[in-house]
Amino acid sequence: MADPSSGELTHRRVLHIAVPIVLSNATVPILGAVDTGVVGQLGEAAPIGAVGIGAIILTAVYWIFGFLRMGTTGLVAQAHGQGDRAEVAALLTRALLLGGGFGLVLIAAQLPVFWAGFRLSPASDEVETLARAYMSIRIWSAPAAIALYGLTGWLIAQERTRGVLVIQLGMNLLNIGLNFLFVLGFGWGVEGVAFATFLSEWLGVGLALWLCRDGFAGGAWKDRARVFDRVRLVRMGVVNSDILIRSVLLQAAFVSFLFFGADFGDVTLASNQILLQFLNITAYALDGFAFAAETLVGQALGARSVARLRRGALMTSQWGVVITGALALGFWAGGGALIDLMTTAPEVRAVARDYLPWMIAAPVMGGAAWMLDGIFIGATRTADMRNMMAVSFAVYVVCVILLLPAFGNHGLWAALMIFFVARGVTLGLRYPALERDAAGPGMASAA
Repeated sequence: MADPSSGELTHRRVLHIAVPIVLSNATVPILGAVDTGVVGQLGEAAPIGAVGIGAIILTAVYWIFGFLRMGTTGLVAQAHGQGDRAEVAALLTRALLLGGGFGLVLIAAQLPVFWAGFRLSPASDEVETLARAYMSIRIWSAPAAIALYGLTGWLIAQERTRGVLVIQLGMNLLNIGLNFLFVLGFGWGVEGVAFATFLSEWLGVGLALWLCRDGFAGGAWKDRARVFDRVRLVRMGVVNSDILIRSVLLQAAFVSFLFFGADFGDVTLASNQILLQFLNITAYALDGFAFAAETLVGQALGARSVARLRRGALMTSQWGVVITGALALGFWAGGGALIDLMTTAPEVRAVARDYLPWMIAAPVMGGAAWMLDGIFIGATRTADMRNMMAVSFAVYVVCVILLLPAFGNHGLWAALMIFFVARGVTLGLRYPALERDAAGPGMASAA
């Protein structure tokens, strides 16, 4: 393990971490499009709906465990910064045990999970039957899918994001190839799409384990006393639970946004759905630099260097400003064309254009929140993340109550933008405390 304190913090180093993540994110929509396109060749609507709703339910369930990626990155980055090879290896084992354990719980609880999913997303009998068949196959790769969160977090923390890109590309290429073989070649239909994803997720975890093989080189990864050390386990539990609460509140804001938008009719709901893809693009572009912040800030804390922490936060944030500015300009210049690409309905196109200015503003208004999330994850200041998200969510609720009746859907978008700003402002106000703690003995505290 290289000593991270010996490496100079440069823009090239930031890009070395960030660019593979951005490229990895860019492959995600491609796989969804292929899944839909292949099953669409069957010539029936029900299989398309079944794959769509089944994937949405499982993705939403797996998303709950996304805290494992973020928490693992922050903790491993700090151990890496300290040069503590044994703790880095032990964290790999803990992440695998948690991921595999959560996956087994989901397998055991699949019937109530599926029932709850279909109550929230009702479908016709035919679609639900096909979707259940799809999900009953895919659920058996839950341990792999969730463990991958921890494995990718472990790699990101050590600036090995090219490995993350290799994992994503390997999984997606296999998935695409098996889709064509199973669905169009063997005629397995919806079950073929599920088997393709099932196999690709297990391949992904196998590939990730191979890329993490240096973590198994010594004996620390199986040192029971260290792996199950009570203090370290409690800290990991606190970090992950804080991030989980924060993420649930974030998701609640977006879900409620969709529900409120549905009251304005199908056309407005459709336009909001399309415009939310602009936010997804923003997140995909900024994730790489937020991940770089997680890594560099965590390593700086582990190395007990406030100067490196500040420089890492500043340099990654500078790239965040560049990206948000470029996205705003891109949405201003090409937002209309992007809307036209996503829908052919004239009325939806017209309404989406009415709200396009909010998308031009969104990267600028939300950029600070995305980057500060990365900084605070790297510092494992997860209690601040949880608390400031709670404050921001309360601000969002108040804004919805005040603005929605007066300004309709424009008021709804305004409330969401204010929510972004509140997240950035509240975390920004907590940043000086982060630096103060980094300079003192309590620097590594999760609280």
